[in-house]
Amino acid sequence: MDDTPLSVLFAALFFLILLSAFFSGSETGLMTLNRYRLRHLADKQHPGAIRVQKLLQRQDRLIGLILLGNNFVNVLASILMTLITLRIYNDTGMVFAAGMVLTLVILLFAEVTPKTLAALHPEAVAYPAALVYTPLLKLLYPFVWVVNAIANSLLKLLGVSPEHQPSQALTNEELRTVVIEAGALIPKRHQSMLLNLMDLEKVTVEDIMVPRNEVTGIDIEDNWETTRKQLMESQYTRLPLYRESIDNVLGTLHMRDVLPLLYRDQLDPQALQRIAQAPYFIPENTSLNRQLLHFQREHSRIGFAVNEYGDIQGLVTLEDILEEIVGEFTSDPTAHIEDVQPQADGTWLVDGSINIRNLNDALQMSLDTDGPKTLNGLITEYMEMIPETGTSLLLDNHPVDIVQIRENMIKTVRVHPALSNRQHIETKESSE
Repeated sequence: MDDTPLSVLFAALFFLILLSAFFSGSETGLMTLNRYRLRHLADKQHPGAIRVQKLLQRQDRLIGLILLGNNFVNVLASILMTLITLRIYNDTGMVFAAGMVLTLVILLFAEVTPKTLAALHPEAVAYPAALVYTPLLKLLYPFVWVVNAIANSLLKLLGVSPEHQPSQALTNEELRTVVIEAGALIPKRHQSMLLNLMDLEKVTVEDIMVPRNEVTGIDIEDNWETTRKQLMESQYTRLPLYRESIDNVLGTLHMRDVLPLLYRDQLDPQALQRIAQAPYFIPENTSLNRQLLHFQREHSRIGFAVNEYGDIQGLVTLEDILEEIVGEFTSDPTAHIEDVQPQADGTWLVDGSINIRNLNDALQMSLDTDGPKTLNGLITEYMEMIPETGTSLLLDNHPVDIVQIRENMIKTVRVHPALSNRQHIETKESSE
């Protein structure tokens, strides 16, 4: 080496620093690649993605190859720097100073800069690097195998198996984050639909059903003229048919079967029972994603929600579930909810039977939906009594006044705009 020109040694040192930058940058690029985009490109037969995917199937071997090359290059660069220093200064005291300079050069030009570049543009770095690593892994496989064998033995002592890589499948919450972070890549409307779709398993039939006291149906025992008028003026496509009470449901009427008979004057109570479809009963705690599949399998669009005792609690339709996905077809969050009436003073008059989820959507509240399903139930459960008219309370930061009590139920309440960030219910008797 004494006869080697300094220019050659400097050129070799420069080349080794470039190699070190390549190993450092490519390692970061390969490890920070978006695995889902990589899989997509590999499925599209992108050659670079296919090579990288094969390399990443055994990350321990790839990391072993990169570190083997990087450490070898850095050690060789250190030796060359020592030889150059001794050739120039012929003083062993300068070796330490040269080592510090080389450390700074490697840190800036072979570590921080290439790794930052690779982190910002992983695909631009990883795909070309795979062209080098694929043949290099075959060439240096014996050395890589020895290094990995020793490293894997140490990992097994720690209870880690490199052959079993953790699953890269996203959880529901992680997928929600991906959809939210997609930003402009997914239109806001579609983003909302995707999030609602993922929430279907958290929402049950009980959360969206029409309560039994609000179900509109046909009582076969009613006066026939009243029934005819109700059928002719009905705004619904399907109506429950029952005898005296919804608890004694006979089936479901489809207006396409009713109207032809009605116009031909061939409709009577017996004909109604003949054309009524058999009632379809649904456990009220069934999740919406499961019920959507049940509706599809049963070729049904309407069902009666029942509790654990078999008592009918309400009515749910396929349209109700679809609305949970696509949302309401209106820009006004309260326009589709008749139970919420905005007032001139900025307050809202709310029907006590409103579903808590609908109230949350309408007034942007965050009331707990795991307990009672209606506003009346929420207030009476907390107070452990039926409140008197004029009672006031604080409900999720909103002052609430009990306006009307009817038949032992809270009929109407007045909800005021939010006052603070308090997240619990506090009650106080009205000063009136």
